Amino acid sequence: MEQNSEACIEACIDCMEACNHCFTKCLEVNAYHDLSGCIRLDRECADICALAVKAMQTDSPFMIEICALCADICEACGTECEKHDHDHCQACAKSCFACAEQCRSMEAS
Repeated sequence: MEQNSEACIEACIDCMEACNHCFTKCLEVNAYHDLSGCIRLDRECADICALAVKAMQTDSPFMIEICALCADICEACGTECEKHDHDHCQACAKSCFACAEQCRSMEAS
């Protein structure tokens, strides 16, 4: 496995964990309906990160396309999360943007 994909796998796993944590914490907020966009994108992002990891680990012929989609969803999730002041949302946004950057590097390689 290339060094690029190893770094991307790590970023995807970190992002998936951050999204899962953010999702859980957002549901605990009393006014979680205000966080519905965040919650929805957390789920989407965690799912695509898991798929991207699997694609890279199995050297899928669709790995580049999956990583590109992962980057798009990570960027959308990060953009939504950074709108919220909660620490878990801010941490999730940071992880999402880092993952998107790594996934974009897979496209370029």
